Amino acid sequence: MSVPVWVWLATIAAITALFIFDFAFHARKPHEPTMKEAACWSAFFITLAMLFGVGLWLVWGPQHGSEYFAGFITEKSLSVDNLFVFVIIMARFAVPRIYQQKVLLIGIAIALIMRGIFIALGAAAIAQFSWVFYVFGAFLLYTAVHLARDHFRGKHDVDEPSQPTRIERWAHRWFPATTDYHGNQLFARVDGKRLATPLFFVVVALGFTDLLFALDSIPAIYGLTKEPYIVFTTNAFALLGLLQLYFLLGGLLDRLVYLGLGLSVILGFIGVKLVLEALHTNSIAFINGGEPIHWAPEIPIWLSLTIIIGTLVVTTVASLLRTRIARVAER
Repeated sequence: MSVPVWVWLATIAAITALFIFDFAFHARKPHEPTMKEAACWSAFFITLAMLFGVGLWLVWGPQHGSEYFAGFITEKSLSVDNLFVFVIIMARFAVPRIYQQKVLLIGIAIALIMRGIFIALGAAAIAQFSWVFYVFGAFLLYTAVHLARDHFRGKHDVDEPSQPTRIERWAHRWFPATTDYHGNQLFARVDGKRLATPLFFVVVALGFTDLLFALDSIPAIYGLTKEPYIVFTTNAFALLGLLQLYFLLGGLLDRLVYLGLGLSVILGFIGVKLVLEALHTNSIAFINGGEPIHWAPEIPIWLSLTIIIGTLVVTTVASLLRTRIARVAER
């Protein structure tokens, strides 16, 4: 079933309106959200995503509905992992909490635009070249190994600010800057000169980080569905409410000690799934003489959904138990 153009346009308009509402409502007046505010808005956006999934299930059928929910849960989980890096960036630039909402929303908007571009490129590549699944699968397996290695090396420490990236140093060379914050402005006029404030460089750091996140996010969702519409909506709804989730989970991120390991399992599983699907449509000459490999097992979407949810539940419970035991032992 192809999605009509008017549905695409209506969906993009609705997502854009939600982002504009989020920006106008939360970032217009600088403030630090309370836990109650963050929790209520997080629940609102997650409920909205769930209702959209139910509607898609009823209109498009259980198969596509299941693909949407599997994709949304995966993308939301990856977004939570991204929050670790957001915390590190905010700590490195010493961004006051009351100014963080604006730059986070700008960063999230940049992420949606970048993912939209990657989604279109991915759909075009899949339509033309079936072997692209091998590339996506291999990349996800590499990412899974990298995440697991970072976990066992003890990385993702939000208390240790990382070094400036090359792109940040490049931005500092090209944009005259001031070291002082001027409210939530990205640029300020100082002694008659227009200078970039630290918030501008935070946006640069977030934008570059979002680009890297899209590289594993898009192949992951294409491992669960081949429908660009589902790929786009799962990414959009995963990003909506990420601002509120940042403030809601800010004090809990250091407790999710096994999240990276759980995500490595999920990405590794999806990577294997992509490779198996590539074997079903194989056209590479040096693999089985360029013929499809029909004996390769197929992984149904219900099994994918079960493994994704199960992995997240186990890693979350194990993380909370470990931190609780550690705190009891310290007393």
